[in-house]
Amino acid sequence: MPYYTGSVTPVPKDKRDKYLQSLRRSWPLMQSRGAARMVETWGEDIQPGTQTDFLRAVQARDDEAVVFAWVEWPDKATSDAAWADIMENREEFANAMGELPYDGKRMIFGGFQSLVADGSDKGGGYYQGFLTPVPEGNRDAFEKLAHSAWEEMFRPSGCLGNHESWGDDVPHGKLTDMYRAVDAKDGEVIVMSWAGWPDRATCEEAGRKMRAAMEGKPMPDMPFDGKRMIWAGFETIFDSDRA
Repeated sequence: MPYYTGSVTPVPKDKRDKYLQSLRRSWPLMQSRGAARMVETWGEDIQPGTQTDFLRAVQARDDEAVVFAWVEWPDKATSDAAWADIMENREEFANAMGELPYDGKRMIFGGFQSLVADGSDKGGGYYQGFLTPVPEGNRDAFEKLAHSAWEEMFRPSGCLGNHESWGDDVPHGKLTDMYRAVDAKDGEVIVMSWAGWPDRATCEEAGRKMRAAMEGKPMPDMPFDGKRMIWAGFETIFDSDRA
């Protein structure tokens, strides 16, 4: 079963090219350790939230963009072995990457098991990225809701695919982490999700239609607190399948 290393990173807007160059240098090192794919997306539509949002998740400054990314592994064992090897060979990565064009102390990350894979997450130029706090006991209900949303809303609206991944190894950080990003409570698991779209225009038109369809209707019971879920729109800047 696919396993993911997910991350959210604040990157200075004027360092986009330098950041992209570092991705191109790092991918061969990840691939040689068993990574199947690496995708990095640049924040294009990030709205400030009342309680939580992607900007606060990494304490992004006015001159910084937010990058939503994931590395796909064949399984958790491959991921664990790869990261252990990377930690043992930091100098190799440091020499390849050079000076990092971002503040790594504010990057948030974790390991995730694949939970839902409807459609395909390949070929999209635009992604919606999500972090959601879900009570551990609501895993089955969340999975059922995700499949239903795909069949009834996302796929008919032109979405290429919806992927949901269940937090398996999400660490707590000193400054930022994925739990703080969504004000997670005890007993809640972080779900990292992405929905792929052909382009931003298709995504935004689908959003308008979905909101119109829901107007005047009561909100259904949800297996999570939607007020603490964070989401945003991202442009693909690196996809190892196209590199």
